[in-house]
Amino acid sequence: MAKTITIKCLNNNSELELSRGVSVAKVAEIAGVTLPNPILGALVNNRIRDLGYELFHPKTIKFFDITHPDGMRMYIRSLSFVLYAALKELFPGVTLRVEHSVSKGYYCEVDNLRGDITIDDTIAIAERMREIVNKDLPFEKITTETSEVIRLFEAKGFTDKSELLRHRGQYYTSYYMLGEHVGLYYGYLLPSTGYLKVFDLNKYYNGLLLRIPRVDNPQEVENLIVQTKLFEIFREHNNWNKILEVTNVSELNRAAANGKAENLIKVTEALHEKKIAEVADRISARKDKIRIVLISGPSSSGKTTTSKRMAIQLLVNGIKPLNISLDNYFVDRAHTPRDEHGEYDFEALEAIDLELFNDHLVRLLNGEEVEIPKFSFETGQRFYDGEKLKMGKSNILIIEGIHALNPKLTPAIPDEAKYKVYVSALTSINFDNQTRISTTDNRLIRRIVRDYTFRNYSATETIKRWPSVRRGEEKHIFPYQEEADVMFNTALLYELAVLKPYAEPILLEVQPNQPEYSEAERLLKFFNYFKPILPKEIPPTSILREFLGGSSFTY
Repeated sequence: MAKTITIKCLNNNSELELSRGVSVAKVAEIAGVTLPNPILGALVNNRIRDLGYELFHPKTIKFFDITHPDGMRMYIRSLSFVLYAALKELFPGVTLRVEHSVSKGYYCEVDNLRGDITIDDTIAIAERMREIVNKDLPFEKITTETSEVIRLFEAKGFTDKSELLRHRGQYYTSYYMLGEHVGLYYGYLLPSTGYLKVFDLNKYYNGLLLRIPRVDNPQEVENLIVQTKLFEIFREHNNWNKILEVTNVSELNRAAANGKAENLIKVTEALHEKKIAEVADRISARKDKIRIVLISGPSSSGKTTTSKRMAIQLLVNGIKPLNISLDNYFVDRAHTPRDEHGEYDFEALEAIDLELFNDHLVRLLNGEEVEIPKFSFETGQRFYDGEKLKMGKSNILIIEGIHALNPKLTPAIPDEAKYKVYVSALTSINFDNQTRISTTDNRLIRRIVRDYTFRNYSATETIKRWPSVRRGEEKHIFPYQEEADVMFNTALLYELAVLKPYAEPILLEVQPNQPEYSEAERLLKFFNYFKPILPKEIPPTSILREFLGGSSFTY
């Protein structure tokens, strides 16, 4: 067997002959790879690997820093572990819960404390975190038999983690040590705490806000943006989860194993219907002034189904709604603007035929009849199928689309005539106490299933397009979310367990030699922790049917 292996480095197009067993970190050093920020990890044959990973066969490597999504994930996991360690050292016996992303950071709560976190507590925790960072302590990765890891976590009372490992059913499991502290994470950490120079910690409501570096300037922390409405939606759903006794994946798996999934589906769907009815009641109370309901949200948030269910609830209140989707006003593919990377920017406002849309809007409000266009995502062309709309005195327009809250979309309509609704899949279930599930991942999985089933896009195409989608959301959608009159969380407590058998075969089609393979593999590993739930009890009006199929609505 050869004593050396060939390593190709894509960052500088170099090719090296190195000893078998060389680490990824050593390859970067020998190849002289430099990035704008410290190297945090690498894609090795399109698989995410940490810097300690050892190479024994020929590989193609591309190193990344914090500006890469996987680099940022490694940074946040490692920083969360440091927060956990600092809390445990200052307040033994407490439990840290990393809840959700809000205000450009991560909201955390601390259980079993003598009271609410104070400003002095927050300052002390942040100082201890910086002490741990300055010591440059290693994150020690330990791989051993899963049964041993389960015993370790159960001895420490970490049943949220041990039950997940039981469900996964792997022979071996890796966990991390930071000094005397033990952590289980669903991805790699950084080599040591010294990498975590940029962060901040603020008291936020009854808990803490862990602030992270900016992607565009990692030497600075993200600006703290107040998102009161978003926070309240998260808190409301977290309280519901506690009532249903399903706050993490292991509790969801237990519900599925104990035959409680059907009831969970029914209760979750009933909650959705109740919230939509409440919004319809608010609109009805102002029916003399409101002419347009604007429903906005990021990709795959369930805007279309929300608008159709809203229409039903308004009908119950004696209001006759007319639905319009902004997707039908897309310009033809040939005229779609492109972003700075040369990719189609479907999230740009200019991807909408604003002239035609506003012409139709004015004519409808004046009582004229208009023929509504349709857009084919398969051909990228506009077409007409004869659908016409005309508003009467008892009608109200429901307009849904990613730009619905952008004031540039409806500049001629006075604010008092609009009711603005922001929807998104704000995932309220966590992996375990210290690991949240990204709302972005929830929406990406929805989109992968929908695009494959209804739009003839492979997972490779959807994953490739996703960074452009995310950039567009940050630029065109999220800045307006707090302007909404009401927010509606379309995430369903059970949905990831239902999406699992749909998404897995689609993700498996992504080939290892494709750049999108690393993301597909990450999502497949994510699904390993879920016990599938059958969709038979999901009603035909469910938001999830928009992505799975079987909806009683026409899209």
